Amino acid sequence: MEVILDKQYPVAAGLDASWAILSDMHELATCMPGAQITEAIDSTHFKGSVKVKVGPAAAAFAGTIEILELDPATRTLKMLGKGADKSGSSASMQLTATLVAAEGGHSTLVGHAEVIVNGKFAQFGGRMMTSVSEMILLQFADVYSKKAQAVQGAAAPAPPAANSAALPPPPPPAPAAPAAPMVASELNALGFAWALVKKFFADLLGRRA
Repeated sequence: MEVILDKQYPVAAGLDASWAILSDMHELATCMPGAQITEAIDSTHFKGSVKVKVGPAAAAFAGTIEILELDPATRTLKMLGKGADKSGSSASMQLTATLVAAEGGHSTLVGHAEVIVNGKFAQFGGRMMTSVSEMILLQFADVYSKKAQAVQGAAAPAPPAANSAALPPPPPPAPAAPAAPMVASELNALGFAWALVKKFFADLLGRRA
């Protein structure tokens, strides 16, 4: 079964900070729920995994990622990901993601994904797979935007202090505790299923109104 997604997501940061995340596969992977890079084979090939929780049970998908194109001039990433679980289900995704400038010094992440699913997950049908994929991407986009915003904030110069020459130097700041890495939480399929049920009834009532 094939699912095609064309989406645009606002990013609360400029192009440079947004590109810093998009071009770093390790940082980018942590934006995806339950995903991580487990091994860097070389600069364009990686091994990774994705964990999915269904109540108390959990499934782990292992796979590979290949960067097909990484163009800083157009701020475009093209990649191919493939994975499978122990039950025999498999999936592949070819993704093209581009950053474009937006108002207010922000940017927009424009994505086109072609996803092919085989095995038990294909039994859910195209409509449900599309809905679940959209929910996953919304969480991805939220974490991505926060990461890019943090990069931009860290790079911004501090404003000059007024009358700094007449003031004594400030005491050295106390060492700050290291910030926890910003990662997307693991995908909880039960939560998504409940969201799909609510969406189904909302659509049904909307059609009857």
